[in-house]
Amino acid sequence: MSSLSDKEQEKIKHSIEWAEKATSGEIRVCVENNCKIDAYERAIECFYDLKMEETKLRNGVLVYVALDDHKFAIIGDEGINTLVADDFWNSTKELMLEKFKAKDIAEGISVGIIEAGKQLKKYFPYQSDDTNELSDDIVFLN
Repeated sequence: MSSLSDKEQEKIKHSIEWAEKATSGEIRVCVENNCKIDAYERAIECFYDLKMEETKLRNGVLVYVALDDHKFAIIGDEGINTLVADDFWNSTKELMLEKFKAKDIAEGISVGIIEAGKQLKKYFPYQSDDTNELSDDIVFLN
């Protein structure tokens, strides 16, 4: 069974906190060992299970990773998707995949989070009255 060490988890959480200082977007990470369906489909299920569509601006982002099955997806809510090009997440996924291939899962997730924050800043800049609508904790399933 694959897992993330405490140090790796801290690194990911710090990446979320850093990214959310640049944008009003909300970023979450969901990790499980196995994914029996398409990763994108599973990410959508997790997105709604975590109630990520309930952010005020509909600007939630989910980074989903199935460790043992070597699958991942990154998805954004409709507030983001109505503003960005269809291939918006592709460059972020490529950066993540590069790190995953080098067997550095935590770095791959962190790179994805930071890139998402940079991208979202253009459309959803941080507001002085911004509230953290979703937990920054990593969600572990199965």
